[in-house]
Amino acid sequence: MSQEKKALELFLEEGRIEAGCDEAGRGCLAGPVVAAAVILPPDFENDLLNDSKKLSEKQRYSLRPIIEEQALTYAVGIVDNEEIDKINILNASFLAMHRAVEQLVQTPEHLLIDGNRFRPYPEINHTCVIKGDGKFLPIAAASILAKTYRDDIMDELDLEYPSYQWCKNKGYPTKAHREAIQEVGVSDYHRKSFRLLPDQLTLNF
Repeated sequence: MSQEKKALELFLEEGRIEAGCDEAGRGCLAGPVVAAAVILPPDFENDLLNDSKKLSEKQRYSLRPIIEEQALTYAVGIVDNEEIDKINILNASFLAMHRAVEQLVQTPEHLLIDGNRFRPYPEINHTCVIKGDGKFLPIAAASILAKTYRDDIMDELDLEYPSYQWCKNKGYPTKAHREAIQEVGVSDYHRKSFRLLPDQLTLNF
């Protein structure tokens, strides 16, 4: 017997202007980390919107224009692989979210952050929510935008470096991706601070 899907919440505190924030690409070997911030209207409804990982690619891309058209404001922040190598992926994730928030046309009163850690944004309080993209609509909306915008970037980079099959793996550490790194070496978009190959294989930069 299947469990009924639990509806996502639109806000943590009713009447407060809250922005949902999420990132995509943290576990990848190549490409940027991309974050999004979204403020939804108080009457927003959508039965399909959920954690981007629970949706198909087609569903994510069908939701993106709905989110962009109906959101009060949204923005995307990007931190590239070179910045990731300089400041580490955790700091890069926070920075990407900060860059998204600072671009919002309307300043939120509170931030809903997916995950359990965040670097406070100046003068805006926040709440970290573990698996928040499956609990709150604004975070789910941010997860959709972050994921689809990052996928678009990786599809473009794939045209430049087709050997790694980024159009399929989006930079994640798949077997095919790692085999390509072993065969053709490292690209300009790989994260040099990451373990690109298992310990038993050597890599020349």
